[in-house]
Amino acid sequence: MYKAKIHVTLRKSILDPKGKATHQALQNLGLNQINNVRIGKLIELDIHADSEDNARELAETACNQLLANEVMEDYQIEISDNSS
Repeated sequence: MYKAKIHVTLRKSILDPKGKATHQALQNLGLNQINNVRIGKLIELDIHADSEDNARELAETACNQLLANEVMEDYQIEISDNSS
């Protein structure tokens, strides 16, 4: 079994209202050294697959068909062997 961690973020060209609101709240707390806040999501999947390549392919398919909006979002997939 493999564990897929998928990090989904808005593309840099897309306005991130949650990130902007969070940045403003951080500024209000006096954390003025923090800039350019972007909010994303982390999705974890347990995948039964014969190989890491097959697990990655299944995670890619899940992202392309459901988990990420290809027009507005980017994603990165991390695969780890979870069989131990």
